Amino acid sequence: MRRDRGLALLLAATVSPLLLVVGCSAPATSPATTATTAASASPATTATATAAPPPAVRVAGTLTEDLKSPWGLAELPDGDLLVSSRDARTVTRIAVRDGHHTSLGVVPGVTPAGEGGLLGLAYRDGTLYAYLTSATDNRIVRMRYGGAAGDRLGAPEPVLTGIPKGFIHNGGRIAFGPDGMLYAGTGETGQRGLAQDKGSLGGKILRMTPDGRPAPGNPFPGSVVYSYGHRNVEGLAWDAAGHLWASEFGQDTWDELNLVRPGRNYGWPLAEGRAGRPGLTDPVARWHPSEASPSGIAYARGAIWMAALRGQRLWRVPLAGTELSGRPRAFFTREYGRLRTVLATAGGRGLWLTTSNTDTRGTPRPGDDRILRLEFTP
Repeated sequence: MRRDRGLALLLAATVSPLLLVVGCSAPATSPATTATTAASASPATTATATAAPPPAVRVAGTLTEDLKSPWGLAELPDGDLLVSSRDARTVTRIAVRDGHHTSLGVVPGVTPAGEGGLLGLAYRDGTLYAYLTSATDNRIVRMRYGGAAGDRLGAPEPVLTGIPKGFIHNGGRIAFGPDGMLYAGTGETGQRGLAQDKGSLGGKILRMTPDGRPAPGNPFPGSVVYSYGHRNVEGLAWDAAGHLWASEFGQDTWDELNLVRPGRNYGWPLAEGRAGRPGLTDPVARWHPSEASPSGIAYARGAIWMAALRGQRLWRVPLAGTELSGRPRAFFTREYGRLRTVLATAGGRGLWLTTSNTDTRGTPRPGDDRILRLEFTP
């Protein structure tokens, strides 16, 4: 078991307050009305609006349904999906051919409560990585899983421990970057000061080797901390040029999409949204929480696609390099309820999108929760 060298184990127990899609009928879309960008306020960073707009999306069908509190989603080499259940503590394999479920069992050591439980997943080279809430902390573990028919999960092995846990703001997204390193988004558990404390793993984006050591080139020597000043990061994605993007829950005013640079301070709790203050990095785009409360993100077809929980919609954020190439646009507004995770399909021909209506904050409909199959349209 590895702990980030020199970082204390911090615990936080803060208490805070679809119908089946038919065929290929195209869902209604709605334009973004209040999403604003940091670039729009600064002529020096204003994005050009001449780039060709990314395609729209439509629901091509429902891959599977009757999932309970789905959270993490990972793709296997053959295209099948692994999905975690936050509250049931299980990992399930979903066949993309017909949506068939194969239970891989309960992950031991998970202690669900509030926003904690079995959260993000990432798969690499016969190993499944999971971000989970234990009795004492949030942690990243790995389990052998070959992916062949009949394979089951191996026993979890700790990769990184000591991430603060709480009833709220546990972060939980993990992903391998194009550099082969493992990244994780964490939350500040409702204890705001953790986000600015570079000695804490809470309220951070972390970067580590697959065995949990500080990755070469990290900005703070001997530490897995990559960026700080985050409130609650649940979305990580890389664009075609290898830039890291992260979605972040704000509090009452602004949710954010951030371009993440090593060692940068993203402001919380000193600022929410765009501050324009020296030493703080402003978001590239921001939304009112009623329209966003963003969780998972993916990159495809020149845009970040962002799943919104409270906002109950999928946002398309078109990019031109590190800036916007146009206004964000919303799809499926309030059609499927809360949306948790979005993942680009193999070959980039479409997206997988999970609903999150059985997470105790949504209003489940018959068949919830489900994985929707999205396809791009010209």
